[in-house]
Amino acid sequence: MTYCIGISLDAGLVLTSDSRTNAGIDHVSTYSKMHRCETNPDRCLVIMSAGNLATTQAVIQQVRRDVQEGMPRNVNTLHYLADIAEYLGDVLVAKIRKHTEQTGFIHDATLILGGQVLGRNPNIYMIYPQGNYITSSDDTPYLQIGESKYGKPVMDRFITRDTSLEDAAICSLISMDSTMKSNASVGPPIEMLIYPRDQFRAPRHYRLDADNPYLLSVRHEWANQLNNAFRSMPRLENHGLVI
Repeated sequence: MTYCIGISLDAGLVLTSDSRTNAGIDHVSTYSKMHRCETNPDRCLVIMSAGNLATTQAVIQQVRRDVQEGMPRNVNTLHYLADIAEYLGDVLVAKIRKHTEQTGFIHDATLILGGQVLGRNPNIYMIYPQGNYITSSDDTPYLQIGESKYGKPVMDRFITRDTSLEDAAICSLISMDSTMKSNASVGPPIEMLIYPRDQFRAPRHYRLDADNPYLLSVRHEWANQLNNAFRSMPRLENHGLVI
C-alpha cells in the first residue's frame, strides 16, 4: 500500500508521497511514487501512483516513451490538464487490461496528476483504474490515493484554497506522519514537491528519509501539541458527569 496527497491552492500545488511497497510482511521495498514528466517549457507535470507496482511502472514507461517517440498524443501535445488526465486514463486502462489478461488477476492502480499548462491554472486530477477522473474543488482542494483514511482528518481541518504553500506542505507531512503511525504499509522516504504557480521550471522537490531532522521535528512537535490539547480538554466532573 502507499499514500499520496495532492493539494491545489491559489498559490500553487503541494504533492506528497511515501515510498514503501509491500508484497507481504517479509518483503518490503522502496520505490518512488512521484514521477516528474519530461515536458516542454510551457508546462510542469507530475504523476503520483498507488496500486500494483508493475502496472504503475508500465504506465510511466509508456508516458515517457510516447514523448520520446513523438507520438501525436502525449503529455506535451495536449493543451489542457483535463485532456492529459484523459490520456493517462487511457494508458492506465490499457496496461491494467494487458496485465490482467496475462496473469488472470486484476492489477489495479490509481494516479494523481498535478501540474500547470501555460495560460491556465495549476490543478490536480485523480485518475481511477477505469480511466475516468475527478478534479479538486473549492470545497475539497485536495485529493488522496492509497491509504488515505488516517491522514484525512488533519487535511479537512486545515486545508483551504487560500492556505499558503508552506502551511500546506507542513499539513501534508503531518497527514503522512499520522498515516505512518497507524499503518505499517506506508513509510519513508517521503517525497514532497512544492510548485509555486507559473514557475514551470522551478518546483522544489524534497526527499525526506526516516531520520531527516525536519521530519522528526514535525513528528515530535505534532505529538507534543496533541498531548497538550488532550490534557486541556474539559473534565467530566466539571460538567456534572460522575465517573
